[in-house]
Formats: sequence, C-alpha cells, structure tokens
Amino acid sequence: MIKTTKVYAERLPDLRMIGKRYTGNDRNELGNFAHKWDEWFVNGWFDELKNLPVPKGIDNGYIGLMGCSKTMEDFEYWIGAFFEPGSEVPAGFEYVDIPESIVGICWIQGREDNGEIFGESAHDMCINKMRDNGFVRIREDFKGKDKVWRWYFERYNNPRFTEKDDDGEVVLDYGVYIL
Repeated sequence: MIKTTKVYAERLPDLRMIGKRYTGNDRNELGNFAHKWDEWFVNGWFDELKNLPVPKGIDNGYIGLMGCSKTMEDFEYWIGAFFEPGSEVPAGFEYVDIPESIVGICWIQGREDNGEIFGESAHDMCINKMRDNGFVRIREDFKGKDKVWRWYFERYNNPRFTEKDDDGEVVLDYGVYIL
C-alpha cells in the first residue's frame, strides 16, 4: 500500500532536461513506460550522459519527466536527467529547457516491483497531499511549440529509490511544478 512520507517545496534553477521523448503511443500493454527504462539500461544511455555538467545544489537522479497541455492528447514522457542550461546534447538525444521554478515534492513510499508507486493513483495522492500542504496552484505556463505546458516528474534518487527497506519498499520522489 503506497503512502506519502514527506511533502516539501524545492526551488529548481534553470535546467536542461536531456533524454529521449516518448508519447502515449509508446506505452506498453500495461500502460506504462517500464520497457523504455529497460532500453535505457540495456543500451547504456545513462552512461552516455554521465560526463555532462550536472546542476549544483539540487537533489538529482534519473528523471521521468511528464508534460502535457491542458489536455492529455499531447502527453509526453521523457527519460533522462537534469543538466546545466546550455549543456551540449549528445547525438541521438533531445532536450527541453525548463526555467527556474518552485516544485512541490512528494515522497511516495511503496513497492516498485508491483508498480504500486507509479500511475494515476500515486499522482492523485501526491496532488491532494500537496494541496493539503498549501501548494494549491500547479504551474501551467511553460511555453511549448504551440501550446502552454505543465510539467511533472519522477525522480529516482539514490539511495531512496535504489535501496529497499526491510519490507521491500522504496521511495519515489514525485515533483509538480507549482506557483
């Protein structure tokens, strides 16, 4: 059973997300992107990014960045990491620049192996918990190609996500750009 263990605000500087962009059409039969994460590890794509300049003073890790306009029909899911603005983008990767912003962070504790910490129920739980903690306005003013965007992310922090507790649970950071 998932639960939230911490909710707080974090200021993130200007960032460049470098990775690969997927759409809703790239989901697997279970409706998620786990097979794309597997591709990243099998192909060593995180290793290709390891020498890029990482932002100082922020909690970082592998990132699953989700973006959409006010409708879900243009949903994007990026796998990659946050880097310094202007970082060179290696061949085969894409990027999105995200301006400085406040992010509401919710720690979701649960089992990763059965998928319980992912998905809509975890998202809704975090949004509700953030609203309970005074983070009431989701930022929806990021400029896209032809739409206004909102961004969310999963941060796979080491060791919170990589080291299971005695119950086999991990902690996934869930971030929501807020005003």
